[in-house]
Amino acid sequence: MRVTFLAHSGFLVELDGANFLFDWWKGDLPPLSDKPLFCFATHGHSDHFAPKIFSLDDGSREVRFLLGKGIKLSPENQKKWGLSPETAEKCAILEGNERTVLPHGVTVETLPSTDEGVALIITCEGKTLYHAGDLNWWHWAEEPGDWNRNMEADFKRYIEPLRGRSIDLAFAPLDPRQGTAAGWGLLYLLELAEVHRLIPMHQWKDFSPTQRFLEEHPQWTETLLPVEQMGQQWVL
Repeated sequence: MRVTFLAHSGFLVELDGANFLFDWWKGDLPPLSDKPLFCFATHGHSDHFAPKIFSLDDGSREVRFLLGKGIKLSPENQKKWGLSPETAEKCAILEGNERTVLPHGVTVETLPSTDEGVALIITCEGKTLYHAGDLNWWHWAEEPGDWNRNMEADFKRYIEPLRGRSIDLAFAPLDPRQGTAAGWGLLYLLELAEVHRLIPMHQWKDFSPTQRFLEEHPQWTETLLPVEQMGQQWVL
């Protein structure tokens, strides 16, 4: 597979028979082939969703839009976004804890989020991808202890279906704003599932937490693929 980092939590994953676009709101897309395109927006935050994704339904390829709950396809929004009835028919809203079988051998499973929307588990061509969206162990020093304890419990409960599961490529938050707590969710995921490769995301252009994480947990050096710049690509 070829993977392109677009910005923040946005990635393009290209497999032999299909392309997968995640949380694209910023950054330049590389030229898209005519392979079927599955376009995901995990939730409606402006750093994960932009209506420009619907412009990809330009007749060049088969497109499906999979939108996390909270993104509303109301008549008002469709008008505001310039979303035609034809493109709206290619959209589906994803709830948490559901499984959807799509054409071209694609299966999408969802997990609830500790923030908004859903996390995604996608299987296609014998490969499994995980995109966390904003499902993370969010811990903030300014929040009261009860809030942080509830967040920890919810995160561990929501992500439990990944226990022991083989994941070829995962995208998960490593947010520098969390300070020393930035890597807690990442480490928990790596110890919970069998993750072969992981690309940190939601880093706000500050990629330094990856190096700090690897200094503290060098056993994951071969697993983590550090992000260094927008447009970066990997062939896996």
